[in-house]
Amino acid sequence: MIPLRNDRLLRALLRQPVDATPIWIMRQAGRYLPEYRATRARAGSFMKLCQTPELACEVTLQPLERFPLDAAILFSDILTVPDAMGLGLSFAEGEGPRFAHPVRCANDVEKLPVPDPEQDLGYVMEAVRMIRRELAGRVPLIGFAGSPWTLATYMVEGGASKEYARIKGLLYGQPALLHRLLEVTARGVTAYLNAQIAAGAQAVMLFDTWGGILTPQDYQEFSLRYMRNIVAELQRESEGRTVPVILFTKGGGAWLETMAETGCDALGLDWTVNIREAKNRVGRQVALQGNLDPCALYAPASRIRQEVATVLAGFGPGSGHVFNLGHGIHPQIDPEQVRVMVDAVHELSAPYHDE
Repeated sequence: MIPLRNDRLLRALLRQPVDATPIWIMRQAGRYLPEYRATRARAGSFMKLCQTPELACEVTLQPLERFPLDAAILFSDILTVPDAMGLGLSFAEGEGPRFAHPVRCANDVEKLPVPDPEQDLGYVMEAVRMIRRELAGRVPLIGFAGSPWTLATYMVEGGASKEYARIKGLLYGQPALLHRLLEVTARGVTAYLNAQIAAGAQAVMLFDTWGGILTPQDYQEFSLRYMRNIVAELQRESEGRTVPVILFTKGGGAWLETMAETGCDALGLDWTVNIREAKNRVGRQVALQGNLDPCALYAPASRIRQEVATVLAGFGPGSGHVFNLGHGIHPQIDPEQVRVMVDAVHELSAPYHDE
């Protein structure tokens, strides 16, 4: 086993002392990088890029060649799990994901298999193993999956949605059927994340992109309930270290207390949450990740540094903070603006840490 030379991320997620606040970026391997766009063009399609371990490894490592980030995150997509359930995932340029066989009735739900991660999603596991070899202990690798509610939203809607009419129609009209869908999806996500950990992921994150569209009571019943079940069944130790779990619900700032009670190690915050208030509410239980507004990266360098300083000051002294954007980086962002942010985080956070 190759020693991990930079373990800031893992230590911060477990609220252990660090010398500076670690930083990684949601969608850090993505369209804002010209080298990513070149690899994507070479692959021919987004799905081909995801399903070719060598290319997924290549784009995972690209941002680390540019910036002194404290983690790599597996390049993949949250919808690989429902694709492996036979729904026929595709991506149309400018239109986002589409499923050829959306889930619309009880028979559709009953036919859904729980994918075998090594058989049905073996390309992801091979990418994880390959990335770990190529990282050679440089920084930890984060694995991830979509939350059952978020995956179910795409599965029922057939793609992205603005009104969420079909999934909410199922929630209000056939809640028992929706629970069956969420149960099978949760089993698939649990197996998928455990397989990523076995393959070499050193931390994992659950992306609950659409949890924030729910009412408070529906969030507890249809989203958080299944994430809690997943967290309880994850392999939490590997290679002699704890495997931290990050939970992120976009738009979930009102529910931090119940999210922190799931047993996760850290909560991701979107940019609508005051990080000082979040720390006061749940900082004794979990680490916090976030939460710069992605649009701040359109600003001049001096303003980016100012916004970074504001987030760091909001969290204040001590460990338990992983710097990140409040959601994914925009494709139009200049990579040099990212460099300003990364350098500012490491420089300006050092006085907040005693180590």
